[in-house]
Amino acid sequence: MDRGGCQMSGGGGGGGGDRSGPEQPGMITLEDLESFSEDHLSDSGNGSLEEEAETMEEDDDRLLQYWQDVARGHQVEVSHDMAEPIQQLTSNNQGRSHREQVPFTLLARKDKCGELLYEKRQYEKGHWACITMREETYEQSICYGFMRLMKYICQQNSFGDYLGMTLPIVTVVRTDENHSVVSSDVTVAYFLPAEHQAQPPLPTDSEILIEIWPTTTVYTRAFTGPTNEVTIINQINALAELLDSPGVCVNNSFIVAGYTNPAHSNRQNEIWFLERP
Repeated sequence: MDRGGCQMSGGGGGGGGDRSGPEQPGMITLEDLESFSEDHLSDSGNGSLEEEAETMEEDDDRLLQYWQDVARGHQVEVSHDMAEPIQQLTSNNQGRSHREQVPFTLLARKDKCGELLYEKRQYEKGHWACITMREETYEQSICYGFMRLMKYICQQNSFGDYLGMTLPIVTVVRTDENHSVVSSDVTVAYFLPAEHQAQPPLPTDSEILIEIWPTTTVYTRAFTGPTNEVTIINQINALAELLDSPGVCVNNSFIVAGYTNPAHSNRQNEIWFLERP
């Protein structure tokens, strides 16, 4: 597989879509699990140890089945070995307070008639876990890529422990010079929590790379709705029209940052343009 580059310094980028595009979901994330509330799971702790063990196993099977049902709409298969990572993310992320935000400094904002058009931010140098996928569709690439990262986050790392979630999860996409075609190579990236930045745990998956992304200035615009190839192109062109000097940014790679469930009609996303070094 061609890994490609996923550093912020022009090696990668991402994009997303608006409501004018096809209503196709994006990647499966923690937010999908949140909609599968505790009310859907069996009550535990009211019987013998054997009964509790059976109940926990049933709950894990129901969570896996839920993910498999969600993934079917993305034309993605969720294998049985995802049961444990799914369970760990569910138990370790009850509410957004447990999720660390990728740190940045706000440099400037551009408004028009009270509406925020875009922000200029600076993201500091840091360690990211990245995997580059090449599936038939964009949705399949980000789904399979994120599931590989989930295993790394949950236990398949040199620490053998849950690492903690950060937001946003970003995807890196490349386009042609005319911003009309999205490359089949898609990079999914996860920012290591602050406690692991100095000594990032190594992944057991040889295709997940730990990379140091340099300090980078980005121009970012928020949008809602699902993400797919069509709406990625729409959002890239929309932000390019708003920027006073689009030429200062990398022209063929972009980042889409996802904060909420991609299947939700009001999914919160951002499109990021990378300022040239």
